[in-house]
Amino acid sequence: MPHETIADLLLARAGDDHVGLRTRERSWTWDEVVRESAARASWAWSLRTEGPFHIGVLLDNVPEFIFWLGGAALSGATVVGINPTRRGAQLEQEVRHADCGLLVTDRAGLALLDGLDPGVDRDRILVVDEPGYAQRAAAYGADPVRDPAVTADTRMLLLFTSGTTGASKAAICSQGRLTALARSNCAKYDIGRDAVCYCPMPLFHGNALMMLWAPALAAGATIALTPKFSASGFLSDVKHFGATFFTYVGKAIGYVLATPEQADDGDNRLTHAFGTEASPEDQAAFLRRFGCRLIEGYGSSEGGGMLKQAPGGPVGALGVPARDSVRIVHPETREQCPPAVLDEHGRVQNPEEAIGEIIDTEGAARFEGYYKNDAANAERVRHGWYWTGDLGYVDESGWFYFAGRSGDWIRVDGENTSALLTERILRRHPAIVAAGVFGVPDPRSGDQVMAAVEIPEGTCFEDLRLPEFLSRQEDLGTKGAPRFVRVSHALPSTGSNKLRKKEMQLQGWRTEDPVYRWAGRGEPDYVPMTDEDKTALRGEFLANGRARFLP
Repeated sequence: MPHETIADLLLARAGDDHVGLRTRERSWTWDEVVRESAARASWAWSLRTEGPFHIGVLLDNVPEFIFWLGGAALSGATVVGINPTRRGAQLEQEVRHADCGLLVTDRAGLALLDGLDPGVDRDRILVVDEPGYAQRAAAYGADPVRDPAVTADTRMLLLFTSGTTGASKAAICSQGRLTALARSNCAKYDIGRDAVCYCPMPLFHGNALMMLWAPALAAGATIALTPKFSASGFLSDVKHFGATFFTYVGKAIGYVLATPEQADDGDNRLTHAFGTEASPEDQAAFLRRFGCRLIEGYGSSEGGGMLKQAPGGPVGALGVPARDSVRIVHPETREQCPPAVLDEHGRVQNPEEAIGEIIDTEGAARFEGYYKNDAANAERVRHGWYWTGDLGYVDESGWFYFAGRSGDWIRVDGENTSALLTERILRRHPAIVAAGVFGVPDPRSGDQVMAAVEIPEGTCFEDLRLPEFLSRQEDLGTKGAPRFVRVSHALPSTGSNKLRKKEMQLQGWRTEDPVYRWAGRGEPDYVPMTDEDKTALRGEFLANGRARFLP
């Protein structure tokens, strides 16, 4: 019978002597991984109390994270991945919201919890690097079995969203959905028995779990684990493990490409990788330098499989609909958007008509919801449809394109301009590691474009020669050039390396980072924005009765 649960996939690896997990320090066969998981399952059962069977895991990418994922699958528990970059009240709130009855962490995580009330008693916090932990785990060793109550509907994960556009929500993922993703992603991303899947992205995030851990488990491939993503250590890890595949999110690719190029960069076994937010220029540079093809996809912790890859697609296209129910509609009218008219640079010439929200008219049944968040559930499911909250458009040949998150279109002088396009253009600059673009209010009407750029230490804004660079970009529309530019050596980002655009938008130009403002008319010329300039700009808002729009 086909495997329907993660527990099924795991038990199918019992007795398998193929290497299933590797770190820099040691390796485990799949059989050993299964037995370690079975011990955690027994341990979890011995500590179970009334209430949700939720196990919070506050760890970096260490073997214990893998073992507790397996233990949860076998015991029917739910793993709540806790982001170790969270601090204070936000960390406390997420643990409490998830109703964790047990918490697995290390001494570093314990220090983060010091002074907080996560709702978990100290005697129910297991610290993996304290003396005696390994002996306690070994004491629960037994032949691998699954709880007979585990089914495809058993909740496997609570995945906190990145929170780049608002408060984080805990997306539910069942064992059945994760198993289906494991099988489909094996085929989609060509993950076979001989693959070595390098995991630099955090295991508390859906990218690493859905696109790497679960498919590797289904295929019986090898998972190569590193505690945290490191741009400087990326290629060393890839070569050490003999990695053939990895996943990425956010600005990780930009950080890797910003490392000094070496003559032997291509001397590795990488063939391809899957992720999001790598520009076409990044994809080309990565292939040239490392011989590795970056496959851009579309998905989320809440749902996946809406689009499928197809050969011969245009540059920048995400794919074609996986089923007829996936389409792009106007949010207000719910009418399907007509195809986009594209100019020679690929810019949408009819954005008012063509750009809408990506939806699935049959997706409501597939959406498993957010934990204890009825308002967010209602936002995702309306009129019986599943609404992604993402914008997109389709060309005349049926190819889908991502147009940004809701709010990524900026109204400038009565025209819509794409924040995503301006971001991609800025990322072409060899000295810009990451870029976020968003709208900030204009003191008279509408919005203006603001960019936040991250540049390496030792580089200053003047080194970018940004006006000259922008003037050479033929696909940059007249409204797309940023009027404000925030410059930083470390922009605020999530634990999965996504920029916190909502946070930066709320700050606007009132940030402690240096901000440069477009001066004069015609060709862009950027000058430093002083405290006096910010005060004067605030005065313009007050004079025009728009104080309520101030960032």
